[in-house]
Amino acid sequence: MTTVSDYFGSLVFDDRVMKATLSADVYQSLRKTIDENAQLDIGVANAVAVAMKDWAVAHGATHYTHWFQPLTGITAEKHDSFISPSPDGGVIMEFSGKELLKGEPDASSFPSGGLRATFEARGYTAWDPTSYAFIKGKTLCIPTAFCSYGSEALDKKTPLLRSMEALNRQALRILHLFGNDSVKCVRTAVGPEQEYFLIDKEMYEQRRDLRFTGRTLFGAKPPKGQEMDDHYFGVIKPRVAAYMEELNEELWKLGILAKTEHNEVAPAQHELAPIYTTTNIATDHNQLTMEIMQKVAAKHGLVCLLHEKPFAGVNGSGKHNNWSIATDTGVNLLSPGETPYENAQFLLFLCAVIKAVDDYQDLLRLSVATAGNDHRLGANEAPPAVVSIFLGDELNAVLEAIETNTPYQGMEKTQMKLGVDVLPKFNRDTTDRNRTSPFAFTGNKFEFRMLGSSNSIACANIMLNSAVAESLKIYADRLEKAEDFKTTLHEMIRKTIKDHKNIIFNGNGYDETWIKEATEKRGLLNYRTTPDCMPHILDEKNVKMLTSHGVFSEAEIKSRCEIMLDNYCKTVIIEANTMEDMARTEIAPAVEAYAVELAKSAAAKKALDQGLACSYECKLVKKLSTLLDRISVKTDELEQALFDLKAKEDIIEEGYFIRDIVLVKMSELRLACDEAEVITAKKYWPFPTYGDLLFSVK
Repeated sequence: MTTVSDYFGSLVFDDRVMKATLSADVYQSLRKTIDENAQLDIGVANAVAVAMKDWAVAHGATHYTHWFQPLTGITAEKHDSFISPSPDGGVIMEFSGKELLKGEPDASSFPSGGLRATFEARGYTAWDPTSYAFIKGKTLCIPTAFCSYGSEALDKKTPLLRSMEALNRQALRILHLFGNDSVKCVRTAVGPEQEYFLIDKEMYEQRRDLRFTGRTLFGAKPPKGQEMDDHYFGVIKPRVAAYMEELNEELWKLGILAKTEHNEVAPAQHELAPIYTTTNIATDHNQLTMEIMQKVAAKHGLVCLLHEKPFAGVNGSGKHNNWSIATDTGVNLLSPGETPYENAQFLLFLCAVIKAVDDYQDLLRLSVATAGNDHRLGANEAPPAVVSIFLGDELNAVLEAIETNTPYQGMEKTQMKLGVDVLPKFNRDTTDRNRTSPFAFTGNKFEFRMLGSSNSIACANIMLNSAVAESLKIYADRLEKAEDFKTTLHEMIRKTIKDHKNIIFNGNGYDETWIKEATEKRGLLNYRTTPDCMPHILDEKNVKMLTSHGVFSEAEIKSRCEIMLDNYCKTVIIEANTMEDMARTEIAPAVEAYAVELAKSAAAKKALDQGLACSYECKLVKKLSTLLDRISVKTDELEQALFDLKAKEDIIEEGYFIRDIVLVKMSELRLACDEAEVITAKKYWPFPTYGDLLFSVK
């Protein structure tokens, strides 16, 4: 019987394969590159390329590709075969170190935000040896970075690697000050929880809004939603269970550590959570996970929806980014230990994160900003758009004691008393969890809960790594010059707590009074939409910080602002065009057809001349006629708004117009159509309803 351990990572050129296929010298040199960022020799690259090709061909591969993550938010690949002509008219399978190290995809059709002109086509991909190559279908996929002819990063991986290196540099300075000279590398690790919806493929095909935009633009509330809380952690339905089983197998073959699966809160919503791994590898794995989720769903007659808000009125989908820092010696720098009050190293790294989140709350907010996520944040299911930190009772008490220079009494261990002798006895955690917090400490890591389900995790981790690196740099600069290390350290921790305690909030983030307190009393930022927050990436403090650590150049920062706002505008324009089309060609004709039938029924009753009342038909025809007029007017208004939008030349101005005008017109049109759905006979309604979509998969 084949077990998971037999095939786990079978399609990955991982450390096990490298040990078995490379010479000892080549393997050691490659490991030095991976572990210590050492320069890679071309001779080593040639040896690795041959071994990689032989292994891939033995697994049925015929092609290779440099697999990269452009600024489209999805992955890209150009396939080349291994074949080369032989003198006898046949072919041989070849792959060189040069081909492994560098590729040249056409860069002209990828978003660049003005970094290059459309006619300038050349771009480069460069092998990322820290992320293992893998086989997908019959193609060897080699994870790479992607840059322009002028060396500007055109992808999400390059700045992510730069941010990881920036944090590594500053963390090492701190650790060496604490006498940890054996540490050679500090890495961030991530475990991104992935939420998603599964719906029936046949129903999906009948809805143009789902096919074109990934979310429903129309849909009245069904009789039952998530009110009963009966879906969360409920029994997994057979069709979904079969999907999850195959999904796990495909992910495990690629070495992706899929660990936890369960039903989520909303009907038809589910979650998959992996085990932690190094941030750049976790980013690669999450992109692969989303792709494979959708492919496997199709095989089961399902569609996997990754949009942040595919259905109004029920919970949307997020991607909780569980983030930690660890040394190459295996020490988790965010682990408090048994006595956090006495753990100065932990407290300093904790303060670095607190300071980073407070100083750069705008960067964290804009790192998760998309048109889709704007619908989810603050919608009583996800964290609000205001960034804050949850620390819990114990750490809160520790920081308060340090700030006030008072003794810390510690927290007693409380044993859970369940009232049944046979049940096991265990100690309660020192603090509860807070699911409403955007940035919550959960024992030995932080959970950044604002990410949207379709987002790459790269952007959020770039900003988080960079901001923490800046805090650590400020600390290291001061401590390295300190005459009295312990005194300076204590005062620095104390000052950080005092200066940044406004960002710490342990209460209910869903409460409207918190938003008022956060903005009016604490001075925290509340950027509700993408146009509100995205331009702030160009603020002087943000540009200075990101460029000083080499994470972005100033030109790259400007390009990101341009690209993200452009993506936002294009997304909403596609949605608006789809709404207009569906309202004119599907909804209005359906409502009119039903009104005509009712009018005929009323006329027939009158023709019988038997005193039969037609009040039901007459009242309904009047309602439908009124709604038809509203639908027509609101569709015309949306069309006019889209026409007026074309006159906006500046992308920031365009974003504001969409926020203030286009989205309002879309909401008004939806309201009229959803009201019509409620009173239109089912046989006339042109596409599956919410009740059909959310409860059809058994």
